[in-house]
Amino acid sequence: MRRSKIFGRFFAIGALGTVALLDYSTDAVEQRSRGALFDNTTELPHQHVALVLGCAPVLGHGWANPYFVNRMEAAAAVFKAGKADYLLVSGDNHTVEYDEPTAMKEALVRLGVPEERIALDYAGFSTSDSVLRAHLVFGLTDFSIISQRDHALRAIYIAQHHHLGAVGFAAKDIPARYGWRVSLREALARVRTVLDVNVWGRVPRFTGPQVPIG
Repeated sequence: MRRSKIFGRFFAIGALGTVALLDYSTDAVEQRSRGALFDNTTELPHQHVALVLGCAPVLGHGWANPYFVNRMEAAAAVFKAGKADYLLVSGDNHTVEYDEPTAMKEALVRLGVPEERIALDYAGFSTSDSVLRAHLVFGLTDFSIISQRDHALRAIYIAQHHHLGAVGFAAKDIPARYGWRVSLREALARVRTVLDVNVWGRVPRFTGPQVPIG
């Protein structure tokens, strides 16, 4: 009986700590980043390069991923509005069969973005990798970040912590009833991000020689 009480107390303390960390991480990202996020191209400042964060182009059952579709449409809109001279598409290409950056480039070309204005980062295995490689590999210190609102806020938070002048553009989200799993993942990802930048000092999995854009 005594052991069960001790276990219960540890469980309660752990649960309270987890909730507190979730709340702190959410508030930290929101407070620090939301002033740099825009949802229309008119107000978005011009940057030489806009970083487009990757995601899977199709879902498990073969349907088009609405997050991917909306993100590419947002990137094309930013380019066509003259708010970015180049688009840097950054995503996961861990196997020959799975290639987010090439899928992003092909989608953007179909939307009217000239191929020569698209740079590809094949080692954007995480949001942190994409943001830090934009600086370490592609030489960017000021750039836009394009993704859905919550994801963009988290990316801005990472960039600002590393003293990079990033602003964000929010792609259209999908209704909460369809995207609740993504929302849950994003909440947990914010915890990891806060720990990454403030405790663990995460660095990209791969760097390499600098690749200037334009």
